[in-house]
Amino acid sequence: GQAVNGLRRGNSFLAHRYRRLARRIGKLRAIVAVSRSLLTIIWHLLTDPTQSYTDLGADYYDRHIDTTRRTQRHVRDLQALGYRVTLEPVA
Repeated sequence: GQAVNGLRRGNSFLAHRYRRLARRIGKLRAIVAVSRSLLTIIWHLLTDPTQSYTDLGADYYDRHIDTTRRTQRHVRDLQALGYRVTLEPVA
């Protein structure tokens, strides 16, 4: 937990993962989840000396979002709330 508290303010994949999880499930559970991720990374590095850690980057989730699926999900959520949705692309 202390390692996660130290890295959560940074600009790395694990720091961004912590911030995403903390919004959804709370700070304490996010610390546990990211601690587990950190321990998994450490285990892989210690068991195979040929491996090295490459940070995925803070923008990993933004780069891997399918915009059509995200749009469909938001439209479906708005329709479930009782709105009629029409989408027009911005010029």
